[in-house]
Amino acid sequence: MIELKLHNTFTGKKETFAPLDPERVTMYVCGPTVYGYVHIGNGRPAVVFDVLYRLLKARYPEVVYARNVTDVDDKINAAALEAREPIAELTERYTSAYNDDVRALGNLAPSVEPRATHHIPEIVAMIERLIQTGHAYASSGHVLFHVPSDPSYGVLSHRSLDEMIDGARVEVAPYKRDAKDFVLWKPSTPELPGWESPWGRGRPGWHIECSAMIGKHLGETIDIHGGGNDLTFPHHENELAQGRCAHPGSAYVRYWLHNGMLTLGAEKMSKSIGNVISIRDLRARHAPEALRYALLSGQYRSPLAWTGDLLAQSEASLDRLYQALREAPVGNATSIDAFRDVRLDALPDAVVAPLCDDLNTPGALAALHGIASEIHRASNDPARARALRDQLLAGAWLLGILTDDPDAHFKSGARVDAAHIDARIAARNAARAARNFKLADEIRDELLRAGIELEDTRDGTRWRTRSDQSS
Repeated sequence: MIELKLHNTFTGKKETFAPLDPERVTMYVCGPTVYGYVHIGNGRPAVVFDVLYRLLKARYPEVVYARNVTDVDDKINAAALEAREPIAELTERYTSAYNDDVRALGNLAPSVEPRATHHIPEIVAMIERLIQTGHAYASSGHVLFHVPSDPSYGVLSHRSLDEMIDGARVEVAPYKRDAKDFVLWKPSTPELPGWESPWGRGRPGWHIECSAMIGKHLGETIDIHGGGNDLTFPHHENELAQGRCAHPGSAYVRYWLHNGMLTLGAEKMSKSIGNVISIRDLRARHAPEALRYALLSGQYRSPLAWTGDLLAQSEASLDRLYQALREAPVGNATSIDAFRDVRLDALPDAVVAPLCDDLNTPGALAALHGIASEIHRASNDPARARALRDQLLAGAWLLGILTDDPDAHFKSGARVDAAHIDARIAARNAARAARNFKLADEIRDELLRAGIELEDTRDGTRWRTRSDQSS
C-alpha cells in the first residue's frame, strides 16, 4: 500500500503518517466563528481536510473527525448587538448557513461538530487543571495562562517569544502577571453570555475552547490537527501549550497541518480587511462543484489566488471530465456513491499516489483527466471504456467531485425552460429531416445565444449550458 506522507508544521518536514491507534484515527479541524456568512477562504480548509478525511476513511477502519463551531466570541457579541438580535439566534442562523454552504461544496459531514457553548463544564475543568499544575492563575475575575511557565512555548510556530511578541498585538492589562499571558476565562457583564464558574460569571477565551473539545471527543493526544496557516500563532500555539500543560507527558497533537490562504490581489481574503466573497454569493453564480474544483486546483499549503480565470478554468475542466463520463457506457458503478466505503487498494493508484504525497490535489486532478483521455481513446472498446468510467468515478470520490449525473451537469443553470429547449431541438430535428438547413441553423444559433450548446451524436441531440459568468 502507498505510504501516506503529510507535511507536519511542528517538525517542518514531510513525514510518513503513522496513527497512534491504527484502528481509530483522530482528526480535529478548526471551524468557523459564526457571526456572518463565511467567505470562500473559509471553504478551503473545509474542502482540503474533507479530502484527507476521505483518504483516511478508505485506509483505516475508523476515523473520528471533529470540526468545531465557535459560538461564543466577542465578534459574535458585537454582531448580535449591531443586528439587535439575540446572540443564540444569530449563532444558530449562521451555523446553519455555514453547514449549508460546506455541504453544497461537497463535504462529508464530520463525525462530530462540537460547539463551544455545549462544553462549558469541560472548559472549566481544564482551566482548573491548568491552575493546579501552576500554568494558570485567577486575577480580577479573569483566568490567564502564564506563558513563561511553559518553557516549550513557541515550538509550533518556530519563533522565540520575543519574535512572536514583536509581531503580535499584546494586551497590557493590570490583571496580567506578564504581558504575554493570554485569557482562558473572562468576566461577563449582564447583557453578555455567561456561565457560573469558580471565578464568577463569565465566558471562555477562544483558545481554551478547542483544547477542551479535543479532550472531550478525541482524547488527550490526537493524530491530526488542521486549520489555516493564519491560526498557527497565536491560536494553535496557545492550544498546544494548554493541551500539553493540562496533561503532562502527552503530545497533544502528533501531526499539525496548515493550509495556505486565498488571496484577492495582493491581500489574503479576510473579513477584517473587508476583501471577502461569500460562498453564499458565489453559489448564486457558479455551480458549487466548480468552487470545490477551484479550491483543489492548488497545492493546499500554498496561497491560492481567487480570480475569474480560475473559476472559468475550473468550470471548463469539470466539463471535460463530465463529457468523458457521458461518452462512456455505464459500468458496474452506476453512481459515485458506490465508492463511499471502498478500501484504498481498490481505488486507482494514479489518483491515490499524489493524494498520499501530502495531499497533492493538482496531481490527483491531472490523473483524473488522464483517465478521461483514455476513455476518449477507448471509444471502440466498450468493455475498457466501462472499466475506465468506474476508475474515473472512484478517483473522483476521493476528491469529492463528479457527483452529478452528466446530463444534469450540462443542463444545470439553464436560463430557459428545459421543456422549451427540448421543443426547439425537436423543431430543429424536423427542419433537418425536411432538409430546411437554414431553419435548423437558426434554431441552433437561437439556443446558443441563450447559452445552450447542442451536440449531435449517434444517439440523438444532447444539450448543455455554457456559463459566461467569470466573477
